[in-house]
Order: sequence, then C-alpha cells, then structure tokens
Amino acid sequence: MPHPDSASLAELQTLRDLLRYAVSRFHASELSFGHGSDNAWDEAVYLLLHSLHLPPDTLQPFLDARVLPQERERFLAIVQRRCSERLPAAYLTGEAWLQGHRFLVDQRVIVPRSPIAELLEESLQPWVEGPVQRVLDLCTGSGCLAILAAYAFPEAQVDAVDISSDALEVTRSNIALHGMEEQVQALESDLFDSLPSEGQYDLIICNPPYVNQVSMDTLPPEYLHEPQLALAGGDDGMDLVRRILRDAPARMAAGGHLVLEIGHEYEHFVAAFPNLEPIWLSTAATDHQILLLSREQLES
Repeated sequence: MPHPDSASLAELQTLRDLLRYAVSRFHASELSFGHGSDNAWDEAVYLLLHSLHLPPDTLQPFLDARVLPQERERFLAIVQRRCSERLPAAYLTGEAWLQGHRFLVDQRVIVPRSPIAELLEESLQPWVEGPVQRVLDLCTGSGCLAILAAYAFPEAQVDAVDISSDALEVTRSNIALHGMEEQVQALESDLFDSLPSEGQYDLIICNPPYVNQVSMDTLPPEYLHEPQLALAGGDDGMDLVRRILRDAPARMAAGGHLVLEIGHEYEHFVAAFPNLEPIWLSTAATDHQILLLSREQLES
C-alpha cells in the first residue's frame, strides 16, 4: 500500500477516518498481533485513543469528532512506525494494560500478556485456598504478575524475581507506579539460585521462557523486538521448566502451589513429564497453557 501524500492524508478528518485508514495500513503491511490485541481494529483503536490522550475505553462518543492537524500527524506517525518497524504497540506507547491495570514497558521486557493475570483477578479460586502470606513471581519481567498477585492477596509479601537487571529496573518502576513498595520487592536471581535462604512460599507463579527452538526460528518480526532471553526455552521449550519443577518443592510451604504457564508447548510438556498430572487451568482464551501443581505432587 503506497504511502499517501500530505494532501490526501489531510482528508482524514475524524477518528472514524483515521481508524479506517490505520486498519487498511495494518492489513496491507501484514502485521502480526498478539501483544495485547489480536486484530488490526483493536490495535488501531488503542493507538488512536492513546495518541489523543483519551481514556482507552471511550471510543464511541468521539468517533465522528474532527481532529486537529497536529493530532492527525501524531497518530499517523505512530501508524507509520508500527508498519515500518513492526514494533509492538506497547513499545510505541510505553505502556500495556492487563486486567484493567496500566504497566510501564519498554524493550527491556516482554509485553505483558500472560493469561495468568485473568486467574489472579479471581485470586486463583477455587484452586488456591487458605492464607497466602508469601508469593514468588519467577521470571517477573515488567513485574505485572507480581503486582497483580499483590492486589489478589493483599496480606501477602511478594518477591518479583528475574535474572535480568535491566528487566528489574522496569519492575521497580511498576512497583512504584502502583504504590506497592511495602508489599512487593524486586530481586535479581537465576530462578531460585540467589534467593534468600529463609522462608518458603505459599504460591509460586511463573511465566518462564518456553518457546521451542523451531518456533523461535519462525517468530514474526514483532516478537524479535522482545528480549530473546525471556522467550527462548531450548529445543523443546522445557529447559527452564525442568529446573523450576526440580527446585520448586524446596522453596514451597506445606500445601503450597505452583502456577506455571507453558503457552503452546503442551505436547512438549507431556513428553518431558509423562508422570505428572497437573490441573490445567482454563481462561477465556486458553486451554492447556497454564498448569497447577502442589508441592506434594512435585515431591513425589
């Protein structure tokens, strides 16, 4: 789709005009989605409302409102970058939304999108019962799941752990954004290796690198902007999962649970751990992507 000249673009005068144009550009550029939205329309709406400083859920009243020339130029510049650089929308806006909560993001972390967030909205009921006093979020990245866990379990202390010091800078920014400094702490560790020895966790949540090598080799350009350290899981995607399942029981309290995301690696997981029988937790958009295991299961 050739880029129109300035005179043609000046004909785009309302939000409706700009959205139609953006969706056409996105389709013509054959963009890939999956970083917060799964289609061109939703992403265009998000980017437009963000660029106009409008709330992210209030499109309808403004659809036929006219935009100022500088507003049009600002949005079209974002559309151009989305198409030419294939940057995920969150890296263009510096933010991502998960379960109604805003998180700061940049290319030091993957874009927040874990379906574990939906389960935390319900405090992992009915699977996790009893008092939850300590939570560990392994491979925390932006810290989004650690912060959502703190909302879900307001009496709990939450450790947000990552091997990447760069990622933990983003984590700390989000802890401050949500005013969680007293409840959530960011810790640098290669999984469990450098964690303080004292104490055990009632709940461990983890969205680790799990993408198998064949899938890594064919990722769309959008995903190549994300830290590969946070995506690549080895030949079968299970390299870190093996370490987590091996070492987690020693850090879990009696009656503790592990909630682990494995994405589309169900077959690889079953092949790697044929004797495990986890509970598979479904969300609105996923099946067989999140599993629940007790300490007792892991010990056996």
